[in-house]
Amino acid sequence: MVTIERCELHILNKDDTYRIKKLYDDDRVRKYLGGTVSEESFTHRFNEMLHSSNKEHYWTIFNKSTQEFMGMVFLDTYHDGVQTEIGYQFLPEFWGKGFAREVIKAVIQYGFETMGLDKVVAETQSQNQASCRLLISVGMRFEGTIQRFGNEQSIFSISNE
Repeated sequence: MVTIERCELHILNKDDTYRIKKLYDDDRVRKYLGGTVSEESFTHRFNEMLHSSNKEHYWTIFNKSTQEFMGMVFLDTYHDGVQTEIGYQFLPEFWGKGFAREVIKAVIQYGFETMGLDKVVAETQSQNQASCRLLISVGMRFEGTIQRFGNEQSIFSISNE
């Protein structure tokens, strides 16, 4: 478990299925992530997370004071097969309160200090302005855009300097 100011990060496990499903079933959460998914697709994605070579770097996020499930965050291999990507999803009731910023900063720091990473990247739909602002607010730099998943994606990175 990783504990930060207002949140606890627990390593993802099979018992988290129903929690993660809440994220994948929420239209607002999935708006810029390809939309909600079928039961079969969710099961496949969840099993990929559980069996990833980086499975110890997939965390569920809980509010430290209330123990409410808030979302998930991960550090895993990026699409290029080389770099490490941070990804996250939060339930809407926790948006705009600084929780995501707190968690993402801590996970990036974990990547640098514990995993020995030199760089962390993030990719988000360019239309998702809130996510773009969030990534900049944690110190990531905009690197450019690409077309992927049928939409323009913005690429961000931060280096361990």
